[in-house]
Amino acid sequence: MRPRDPGEPHRAASPLELFFDLVFVISVSIASSELHHALSAGHAASGIVSYLMVFFAIWWAWMNFTWFATAFAVDDWLYRVITIVQMGGVVVLAAGIGPVFDEHEPDFTVVVIAYVVMRVAMIWQWLRAARADAALRRTARTYASGIAIVQVLWIAFLFVPDSMRLIVFVMLMLAEIAVPIVAERAGTTPWHPQHITERYGLFTLIVLGESLLASATAIIGAREEVDTLGPLIWIAVVTLVSAAAMWWIYFWPPHHTAIATARTSFTYGYAHYFVFAAAAAFSAGVEVQIDELTGHTELPSAAASLTASVPIAVFLLAIWFVAIRRAADPLVNAVVPAGAVLVLLDPVLPVPVTLTAVILVAIVVVLVLRRPVDQRGMVG
Repeated sequence: MRPRDPGEPHRAASPLELFFDLVFVISVSIASSELHHALSAGHAASGIVSYLMVFFAIWWAWMNFTWFATAFAVDDWLYRVITIVQMGGVVVLAAGIGPVFDEHEPDFTVVVIAYVVMRVAMIWQWLRAARADAALRRTARTYASGIAIVQVLWIAFLFVPDSMRLIVFVMLMLAEIAVPIVAERAGTTPWHPQHITERYGLFTLIVLGESLLASATAIIGAREEVDTLGPLIWIAVVTLVSAAAMWWIYFWPPHHTAIATARTSFTYGYAHYFVFAAAAAFSAGVEVQIDELTGHTELPSAAASLTASVPIAVFLLAIWFVAIRRAADPLVNAVVPAGAVLVLLDPVLPVPVTLTAVILVAIVVVLVLRRPVDQRGMVG
C-alpha cells in the first residue's frame, strides 16, 4: 500500500469508490426524510440539530475514506474487504438515524456503534499504509492513533447526560477534524487534484439525485390529497429547475484548482460539509411545501418556504466560498452571494419555491455569460 502518484494521468474514480458512494445514499435519504418529518411537525430546532449531528457522521466517514483512497488505494482483496466493512457500517448507521430524531429521548447508540465500526476500519487501513511506506509512516501512525483515541471518546459519549450531549458532541467533532490537521504536519499525504474533486462532484450528484427522488416520491404520494394537480405539477417543475441550477452552479468552476495547497485542500474538504448537508436538506424543504399544500404541516406559510430556501442559500454561499470565488470575476463574485441572500425572500410569493428558482436561473445565466477566469487565460 504505497502512495499513489498525484500526477497520475487519467486517474478516475474506481468501481469500488462508486459502490461506496451509492451505499451512502441510504443514510443521506433517511436523514433528510427524518428532517422533513421534524420540520413539518413543528420541531424545527431539535430536528435541525439532530440532522446536522447525523450528517456529520455520514460526511466525515465518507470524506476520510475518500482522501485516503486518493492517496493509497491499492484495490487488493484486503483493501476491498475493509472498504466493504465500512459500507456495512453505513447501512447500520442508516438504521439508527430515526431514534436520533426522537424529540424527547434521542438515542445515539446505533449511530455511534456504526460510526465507530467505520472508523476502526480506517485505523486498519492507516496501519497498513504505515507498514508499507517508511516516508509516511509517522503520518499514518498519527492518523491511526488519533482516530483510535477519538473512537474511545465516542463510546464514552453514549453515557453523557442529555443536558451535556450537544456540547460533548461538538468537542468530539472538533477532535475528529483536528486529527488530519495534526497528522499532516508529520508529512503530507499525496492527493490527486482531478481525482479528489471528481469524487466530490460525484457525491454532489448523488445528493442532488436523492433530493429529486425524495421530492418526486412526495409529489406522487400527495396527488390523491389535492383537488387539482396544478400546484403539484408546479412544485415538480420548480424543484427540477432548482436542482438543475444547483448542479450547474456547482460544476461551473474548475474545482481542481481550488486544492493547490495543503491549506486550500483542508478548506475545500471541510467546507463541503455545508454543500452536501444543504443539498440533501433541500428535498426536506420541498416535502414540507407539499405538506403545506395538503394541510399536513404545523409550520406557517413563511416558515415552510424557508425550509427550502435556507438550504439553497447555504449551498450557494458554501460553493461560492469553496470553489467559485477564486475562479470568478467581480460580477460573479457579487451575483452568487447576493443570490444567496435574495432566495431568503421566497416567502413574499404565495407560490412555493418560485422566487428561489427564478433567482437560481438568473445566477446560471450570469455564469453562462461569464466563464471561469482560468478558461480565459487569467490567473484564478
